[in-house]
Amino acid sequence: MSRWSQRLTSMLFGERAQPATIDTAALPAILPLQPIDLTDDAAVTETLDLAVRVGAVLLDSGTGAIDTQTQIQFVASTYGLEQCEVDVTYNSIFITAHRGAAMPPATTMRVVHHRSLDFSRLSAVDRLLRRMRNRALTPAQAHRILDTIVSAPHPYPRWVAGLGWSGLAAAVAVLLGAGPVIAIVAFLTTVVIYRTNLALNKLGLPLFFQQVVGGIIATIPAPIMYALSGPLGITVHPSQIVATGIVVLLAGLSLVGSVQDAITGAPITASARLLEVVMMTAGIITGVALTLQVSQQLGAELPMIGTTLVQGFTRMPVQILAGAVAAMSFALASYAERRALTAAALGGAAGMATFLITVNAQAGTLAAAGTAAILVGFAGGLVARRALVPPLVVAVAGITPLLPGLSIYRGLYGLVADDRFEGIANLANALAIGVALAAGVVLGEWMARTLRRPQLPFRPVVVSTRFLPRPWARSNT
Repeated sequence: MSRWSQRLTSMLFGERAQPATIDTAALPAILPLQPIDLTDDAAVTETLDLAVRVGAVLLDSGTGAIDTQTQIQFVASTYGLEQCEVDVTYNSIFITAHRGAAMPPATTMRVVHHRSLDFSRLSAVDRLLRRMRNRALTPAQAHRILDTIVSAPHPYPRWVAGLGWSGLAAAVAVLLGAGPVIAIVAFLTTVVIYRTNLALNKLGLPLFFQQVVGGIIATIPAPIMYALSGPLGITVHPSQIVATGIVVLLAGLSLVGSVQDAITGAPITASARLLEVVMMTAGIITGVALTLQVSQQLGAELPMIGTTLVQGFTRMPVQILAGAVAAMSFALASYAERRALTAAALGGAAGMATFLITVNAQAGTLAAAGTAAILVGFAGGLVARRALVPPLVVAVAGITPLLPGLSIYRGLYGLVADDRFEGIANLANALAIGVALAAGVVLGEWMARTLRRPQLPFRPVVVSTRFLPRPWARSNT
């Protein structure tokens, strides 16, 4: 890496570039001081349990099945279990270690229980993997560190995450061309959605119905603000309000992981994840469609205004800034660390700039979305090397401003207005854009991994101990 790029990385992310997990997992592992005794059932079980627990955190955070499998095999081989078979499915992990012809294989499994999205936990595990690779932690030390990571509370209060979701809504509204009043309405509407779904989640309501409620709440302000636009003397585009709510509700679904699994050869996990995405999206569609239908029955007709992201070159700087704020806000809502917020903002800005330039070049929305996602995925891979931020954080946050909220709204409006052909066409377009975004991210990450192989040998990595337990944070074993 050149000297100027090292200085730029230091200014943006706080420390010099170090080898990333996406590179070190593909390299020969540094074995412990003593090879593992394959006849020692306790030692083998300890290593297998460590590997499967690491995999559980990665899978729960939305990491693809193949990448999770690679990291599990890396952990196992680091401690001497070279002959391992790993099977990762939607919510379970199986790992078997072969111990030769004279001894039976050792097997363990773990079922992954879904938790709230927490990118800080993903980043902490990423640091732990690099520490295993470069400092040869013992399995007992790694277990204690992993215990701390899994049991640690969120890095900042829940209201800050709620502020992130609301900031995402306001940024998307500005991105769609809304003025300050509509941006404030989107902000406050998202506060209501967030608090309501938190209460419903505590009551144990299935997520599908939470999405239905979210879709209803996101749509209710549209007819109200449209009716008040005359007395208030403002211009209101209902499509901006509804599309903003849809984007917020779509954010965080495992779209990238499901398409990545389908592309990289994990069809079972891909099918399960894709079904989950489809069902959650169907919940949003149900809530929005119900509200639009009720509004129509009450006489509150909403005009079908063709709001679009393409608003000319004069608004492009504002839209790029809004894309950066939207990506950073989503990362904040997902409890990302400070350096990840910076990386997500850069990814969102780069993706939005690419999308707008491509669309203005008459390339089409679908091609523009795919091109922008490729750049976001590529940037995520580079940031993983430069700033040690997991690529998934940048990828998911970077494509959030590009989610097809407008296409879904147009499709639903067409169905409610009995223009079924137009409605189905727009919903199909939304699906195509979603797949293009996810596939582009996967291709971009692959390009980043293969473009520049790391040079061997690596210099020792000095890993930050800020998020590791103090008693053993500076262990040199």
